[in-house]
Amino acid sequence: MMEGQPFGGPALWNVFMTTLSTYLQIANNQAQWQAMTAKSPEVATQTQYFKDHIGKVTSVDAFMKDSRLFNYAMTAFSLGSMTYAKGLMQKVLEGGVSNSSALANTISNANIKAFATAFDFAGNGEPTTSSATLVDNVVSRYTEQALETNQGQQNPGVQLALYFRQHAPALTSVYGILADRNILTVVQTALGLSPLTSSQSIDTQYRLLSSKVNLDDFKDPAKLQQFISRFAAQYDYNNGGDANSQSSLLSTLFDTSGSGSSFGLDASLLLSVQGTKFGYF
Repeated sequence: MMEGQPFGGPALWNVFMTTLSTYLQIANNQAQWQAMTAKSPEVATQTQYFKDHIGKVTSVDAFMKDSRLFNYAMTAFSLGSMTYAKGLMQKVLEGGVSNSSALANTISNANIKAFATAFDFAGNGEPTTSSATLVDNVVSRYTEQALETNQGQQNPGVQLALYFRQHAPALTSVYGILADRNILTVVQTALGLSPLTSSQSIDTQYRLLSSKVNLDDFKDPAKLQQFISRFAAQYDYNNGGDANSQSSLLSTLFDTSGSGSSFGLDASLLLSVQGTKFGYF
């Protein structure tokens, strides 16, 4: 290789500079990216309001009445698209999470369960919002969501990859994949499954994904990284660029012989490549 020449030549490097490279930059400098996002005027203003007022809320009713607090919290738990559903969310919070028949435990949405667990007025009463741990958790989640949204405006694939990295390790059932559109999109893309499979019955989709996905892999940081990297490369392949060079990249990165989905280049090598070109903060 000539000195100064990108690893793999220009064709390979051009793909690294898209979804995969951007994701790796952010994922491996998460604290710095979150700090920058937190300082942006819109995020800083909304976060300060949340910090100043959430401790004054002592009931579900009071929480629901302050739309600014409610919307901030919903956004933090990836529920921003459901802020209109105040009636449903009030019932979720009023039911708590301690009873297995509680609404939060019967809805197949891990984000709703996490939201109800954080704001467990039913179980913790008035002191619920006075917890510093709660505030730190919600603020961190909100900042992460803002970071994902900002990246999504430039490349939706990066937003999906970051979302998957945050939420996939918490999956406890394949039904959880089917219940989360973002996670399902990542899985379908990484595995080369047509989005049209979503039109099949839930049971059929469940059997298909169960045969191809091991949820324990998402709890292993190395395997999770491999899966996301596979998604990122496939996403770029599906969304433009030189078909021949990107097909070559996929063959290099992954076992495309049909014998499995093993990753051809380990994460440390990808990070080395990324660091050589762009450097870190």
